[in-house]
Amino acid sequence: MAAYADPDIQRWHCRSLDDGEAPQLIDEWRQAWAAGTGASWAVVDPGGGLLGRVGLREVDLAGGLAELAYWVLPTARRRGVAVAAVRTLSRWAFDQVGLQRLELVHSTANQASCGVAGAAGFPFEGTLRGCVEHTDGWHDMHLHARIRTDADPGPA
Repeated sequence: MAAYADPDIQRWHCRSLDDGEAPQLIDEWRQAWAAGTGASWAVVDPGGGLLGRVGLREVDLAGGLAELAYWVLPTARRRGVAVAAVRTLSRWAFDQVGLQRLELVHSTANQASCGVAGAAGFPFEGTLRGCVEHTDGWHDMHLHARIRTDADPGPA
């Protein structure tokens, strides 16, 4: 809940986890895992302290496609945490799950996520106009993607 109190996480993920929303979100993550439509992990430091979250959304196992999502706490930003988490999850999704394509979508106003996408080996593919409603209105979204045969950018 503390992570979702961060203004940047609220802005880009459109959630604050107010009014008991946290148990509902955790239940949604569990249901997605059970259904094979999503997966979420905590990103932690070697001592077990929370740094962020990384996950797959809109998983289509038959179609070989998923959308990658992540956030990191303010103390973990600009340290390569998001890039490392995205690269690690991407390798797992391609090598263990057998996905063909991973997409990463972010608001065009979110320059930090654009940097993470590029550093994690997700080339820019285009702009989805008026695609997602945030608290301040409709945002155009950048689409980045990797496919299984793209060169692995290596460890972060």
